[in-house]
Amino acid sequence: MPVRERRYLPAASLDSLLPAYDPIMRMLGFTRALVSLVAQAELRPGYAVLDVGCGTGTLAILIAQTHQGVSLIGVDPDPKALSRAARKVARAGLAVRFDRGFGDALPYPDGSFDRVFSSMMFHHVPKDEKPRVLADIRRVLRPGGRLEFLDFPRGTHDLLLQRMREAGFTDARLIGRRVTIAGAIAYCQATA
Repeated sequence: MPVRERRYLPAASLDSLLPAYDPIMRMLGFTRALVSLVAQAELRPGYAVLDVGCGTGTLAILIAQTHQGVSLIGVDPDPKALSRAARKVARAGLAVRFDRGFGDALPYPDGSFDRVFSSMMFHHVPKDEKPRVLADIRRVLRPGGRLEFLDFPRGTHDLLLQRMREAGFTDARLIGRRVTIAGAIAYCQATA
């Protein structure tokens, strides 16, 4: 099914709430939580990095500001969020490419990236699509590349880690947890 015809949940749940998305993310503490996610990734100059479900580009901007030597792409199905992300990147004078796409059909060749980030996106993915999203993230990672993951643990992180292993990841593990106003969030990591 073409990207235009697939359904998706907009970044702020409703298009009309998109202008409030970034302030809400800051208020809930999610923006601060991204600093730890980027630190766990151990990014190096020359790395190719993908931000799956990039939304309005907050994580991509943080990465671009703190790791100028990486090549960075953000992908999201929401064209309005992508437009906002592109404007934010232009204002900041950064080089980030944004593409429209879905996590289970990433428009990139196998083994394209050293790191793939998924931040506060996975809980929006329908249950039956989660295995396909993880499998496609695994596909676009280079051997030894890593998935850097932040989201609500939804009960136990064990199920998520098992899903990562089933998608072909090795060394899927919980890195840490953080409590926010909206509840606990978990940092995970898995190697391709």
